[in-house]
Amino acid sequence: MQQPTEALPEGHAAVRIVAADPDVARRVAEVLRRCFAATEQRSYPAGAGGGTRLELVVDTTRAAEPARSWLETSRSPGEDRRSK
Repeated sequence: MQQPTEALPEGHAAVRIVAADPDVARRVAEVLRRCFAATEQRSYPAGAGGGTRLELVVDTTRAAEPARSWLETSRSPGEDRRSK
């Protein structure tokens, strides 16, 4: 994935999914969208060998369960634990 031209807002992550089957890539993106608010995915060919590459940005500050629980328990001690 190319570096974004602008820095991502705090709490956001750029995600790239590469799969041989476009349906597999879409299923993984759907799981991410069920856990986090996300931008619309963009689809690209994965390369000369075929396949699909999907790119999207997820907002971890707007996480749904079960991601919210996982994010809360995965923080290091002393990390900002603002309620979202």
